[in-house]
Amino acid sequence: MNTTNEHDKLFDLIKDTRFGMLTHRHSDGQLHSHPLTTQNKKVDEASTLYFFVPKDGDIAKHVASDGSVNVAYANTDADSYVSVTGQASLLEDQAKKNELFNPAAKAWFPKGPTDPNVGLLAVKILDAEYWDVTDSKMVQLFKIAKAAMTGDPLKDLGEHKKLNVT
Repeated sequence: MNTTNEHDKLFDLIKDTRFGMLTHRHSDGQLHSHPLTTQNKKVDEASTLYFFVPKDGDIAKHVASDGSVNVAYANTDADSYVSVTGQASLLEDQAKKNELFNPAAKAWFPKGPTDPNVGLLAVKILDAEYWDVTDSKMVQLFKIAKAAMTGDPLKDLGEHKKLNVT
């Protein structure tokens, strides 16, 4: 698979997962995670994920001092999992806010995309890793049972890729 196809595959797995857990570091070194909804449904040329966050909230405050983040996605229905390492920052781009704003975002920000407290968190993807299990649950159970009975390591339980996006 070439790099473009790998990046497309990565985003296909992300867009089908409703929430990602964004993990960031507080000034005391502690890691904190928050569920967020990825707003863009296709990859852009900058390999960036976008989220709406309150500008006066915890996430905005902490990524301003340390933008290193991880976003983890788990779609258990599809047996796909993604981990993204990135650099987060608040983006002041009203056109992008308008483009990405949707009815679900309105539940959190009822005043709409022009609300002064609507922050657009941009996470530039640096590295990513994904696991995509395509076998049925029955086939997975068979492979696991076989590995347990034979003592052979479990193999071929789906696609696993590491991507350097930068």
